[in-house]
Formats: sequence, C-alpha cells, structure tokens
Amino acid sequence: MWLLGLWSARASGARPRSPQPGTRGPVTALAPGQRWSLSRERDVVLRLMQGESVEGLSRRLGLPVYKLEEWRRRGLAGIDAGLRERDFDPQERELAEAHRGIGALSTENELLRARLEKRGPSVRRRSR
Repeated sequence: MWLLGLWSARASGARPRSPQPGTRGPVTALAPGQRWSLSRERDVVLRLMQGESVEGLSRRLGLPVYKLEEWRRRGLAGIDAGLRERDFDPQERELAEAHRGIGALSTENELLRARLEKRGPSVRRRSR
C-alpha cells in the first residue's frame, strides 16, 4: 500500500509521503554493481515469513524466485540453530571438562591395574 501512495504522489507531482509509523519502507531493487546487505536480506526474509508473495517480491526486487526461496530456507535454518543452542554457562563447561579428565584418569588406572595383574608375583623374570 505504501508503494501505491508513493507512486500516485510521484505521478501527480505531489511530494511523496513517508511510510506510516509501524510499517517498513519499501525494499527496492539494487542499482547495478551494488550488493545485498545482511539487513536488506533479513528484511526480505521477514517479509516472506509474514506471508508476502514470493512472486511479487521477485518482480519488485528483480531477483529470481529460487534466490528468495534459498534466503528463506537459510533464515529458517538459522532460527532452528539458534533455538537449539543452549545458554553458555562457564561452570557447566568446567564441570564437563572435569568429568572428561576423571574419565581419562579412570581409564588409565584400569589399564595400569590390568598390566600389573598380568605380571603378578608368580611371573619369572629373565636373568641377565
């Protein structure tokens, strides 16, 4: 709707209106040689997730549909990964490292005990 107001204002020669509060400005196609910034890509993905037409955005932005679908897929994957992450707790990390160390020492002790039991007191030593 905002675009229609902008277009009609330009067509009539009137000064273009700014977007209404709470709405986003238009995401427009880039000039030749420009690159898509992260924030612009995020805006496009958010619009797609809010239900805006992929075909309409594709025409407006001059991008192929497959590119927009790829951005949406990567955005959803990023959301999934972010929700899967656990909060960072330094004490939990130290505890996990301590458990790993205890496990390694326990394994080493068991191997040494097994080696000593094999030799035992009844094992003869070679004479020199």
